[in-house]
Amino acid sequence: MLITRVLNQCHHFPGFVHESARFSDDGRSILIPIRPRKRSRATCSGCHRPAAGYDQAHKPRHFEFTGVWGFLVFFVYFMRRVECRQCGIMIEEVPWGLGKHSLTKTYMHFLGHRARKLSWKETAESFHTTWDKVHDSVQYLVVFGLENRVLGVIRAIGVDEIQYSRGHKYLTLVYRIDAGCVRLLRVGKERTVKSFEKFFVTIGPELSAKIEFVCSDMWKPYLRVIREKCGQALHVLDRFHIVKKLQEAVDDVRSAEARRMAGDGYEPILKKSRWCLLKRPGNLTKHQKVKLRDLLRYNLQSVRAYLLRTYLLKEDFDQFRDYVSPAWAGKFLDEWCHQAMRSRIEPLKKVVKMLRAHRPLILNYFRAKKQFSSGIVEGLNNKVKVTMRKSYGFRTFRVTEMALYHSLGKLPEPELTHKFF
Repeated sequence: MLITRVLNQCHHFPGFVHESARFSDDGRSILIPIRPRKRSRATCSGCHRPAAGYDQAHKPRHFEFTGVWGFLVFFVYFMRRVECRQCGIMIEEVPWGLGKHSLTKTYMHFLGHRARKLSWKETAESFHTTWDKVHDSVQYLVVFGLENRVLGVIRAIGVDEIQYSRGHKYLTLVYRIDAGCVRLLRVGKERTVKSFEKFFVTIGPELSAKIEFVCSDMWKPYLRVIREKCGQALHVLDRFHIVKKLQEAVDDVRSAEARRMAGDGYEPILKKSRWCLLKRPGNLTKHQKVKLRDLLRYNLQSVRAYLLRTYLLKEDFDQFRDYVSPAWAGKFLDEWCHQAMRSRIEPLKKVVKMLRAHRPLILNYFRAKKQFSSGIVEGLNNKVKVTMRKSYGFRTFRVTEMALYHSLGKLPEPELTHKFF
């Protein structure tokens, strides 16, 4: 079977003919000449309409195609210029190429798919190409996907920030977390109000008004923007952030007391005890259990904070999660806050004040029937970190944004006559 017959079956271009393939002079690649059919009209690259021919190049252009049997494959074509009534003298548009790119659309599609699973450098090394060509392939897919993306009705969103570079540089990430459709909707530069507001500008007021649930952390600018742009939505704060704040409070107590004891010349019994006080009792190692048993003999603020956090939060708070009624959950939360305030431990008292200030948002988790929480958002954040980590980070925001859309955006892709396995 001839290669040209395979190409005509998989990648047929109307108005063009594949001629007999041949090896290059160095024998490392396969060259497939392409010529236009007789009396066929070229297409203007400006307005995408057929136009009269003007002239033809004397030197051919090489378009890299997907390699086969260990050989690089190139389409060889003498480009034509057209005389368009609307655009003037323009270079023709060819169906297998895109502008001045030296790769075929099929090959860019192929490299872009591999770049989802491997780092861009590993993709380039695996297929004997360059990082820049992998970048161009991903850019081609992302630009097409964003231009042809259909958002539809968005029922639930989650917003969070993540550090992507040194020097406290953050990204504002907005996800769609509907059941059956979890994907990245927007990547905003910096953790600012404007970055988050641009998301609502992008989707428009009509879609914003149809959002029913929003999951976020307790950053005040986020709360204000959500209240202004989609005030009808049920704003959910779940127990993930509550547990995180309480762990930070207990750790503050431990570190402050360890410094005070070291300054007073006491034995450093709190040294290497951080995770003994922060872990669940069932997750402690044997060494940590022995260390914790020794700590419980002392009347320290850290120990009292640990007992309060462990038996009122870790165990009793699991019961808080089991509630169905927002009223009963609120009653449990109020009782817990009352007991925590009686502990007279300042970091825990600050947490209680925070919980009381955000009480309605915390109870929205139950009003939403436990369907949505920030746990989905944190899981997507982990995928974002993996995307950046496998490439050891990206130098610019633009490349980072492109890589995240490519991996997590679930964008539509251009249709091909043939798909690779």
